[in-house]
Amino acid sequence: MLDLANDVNDTVNRILKGEVLAAARLMRDLDDGAPQAREILKRLYPHSGRAHIIGITGSPGVGKSTLTDRLIQHLRRQGQTVGVVAVDPTSPFSGGAILGDRIRMQRHTLDEGVFIRSLATRGHFGGLTASARAVITVLDAMGKNYILVETVGVGQDEVEIAGTAYTTLVVTVPGMGDDIQAIKAGILEVADLLVINKADREGASRTYQDLLMMLDLQAHRHTSAWKPKIYQTQALENQGIEELMAGVEEHREFLAREGGEALLAARGARVRQEFLELLKEGMHLHLVRQLTRSGRLEEILREVLEKRTDPYSASEALVLEILGEG
Repeated sequence: MLDLANDVNDTVNRILKGEVLAAARLMRDLDDGAPQAREILKRLYPHSGRAHIIGITGSPGVGKSTLTDRLIQHLRRQGQTVGVVAVDPTSPFSGGAILGDRIRMQRHTLDEGVFIRSLATRGHFGGLTASARAVITVLDAMGKNYILVETVGVGQDEVEIAGTAYTTLVVTVPGMGDDIQAIKAGILEVADLLVINKADREGASRTYQDLLMMLDLQAHRHTSAWKPKIYQTQALENQGIEELMAGVEEHREFLAREGGEALLAARGARVRQEFLELLKEGMHLHLVRQLTRSGRLEEILREVLEKRTDPYSASEALVLEILGEG
């Protein structure tokens, strides 16, 4: 028991000093669900909350990875340290991440001021997994100034990123009418900054006008003091990146105004989302384990299979029974 406590203390101290190997090992253990990793995370959490978290989302093919690569480059030139969480599609064979994002950013892997971690979605379509949030906490505790979170890109379902990032970039490209409709349907509402990447393509002006019109319509429905702005970039050519980062800094300054009330609200949204996800995960694991041990799970499933009940009624009855309301 003493050795375990010493291992936890040692790992915590090494990560707080910014040691890459200790952080990488912890992230692997967190992804594997190792119990000791959770204990280390508990100790690291009080040291988090200093980094500015930037979420980068949008449909596949809009150039999020290239844009992220350029943002890393810009921040490093400013002397800032950067952590990157790249959420990749899950491999259908191994269940692990397909490391496309890391390959695109590989020129930064030898930079001690940059830490890149790719994570699999593991079938989680909301944009972020519990592992991704844990990795963000580790990077924050390591002392990274900025954490870039690039989500896998599944359209409007990826609004979860807004509950984790302090500044959310929604990326699109000209000529994707369906993509604009997806943004209009919901994800526009989570954007702090809108980015038209590949702005040298035909139709960039039309896309800009469409987004501008949507923002005008949104302004009548929302009273937020921050009004999203639109930026045009050509990430491959490294154009428009400086202006975009100026927009990020403007939003960061906005969050810090008036005693940081807006930043506190953003952090509150992140804490709420993280807590509820952990609560749901913990209750699910505990309940399934309990039902399995008692044989109750197989009994309920058999009743559903034999059509003596249905899964909706059975699950509702079980919830009410657990809560003492049955």
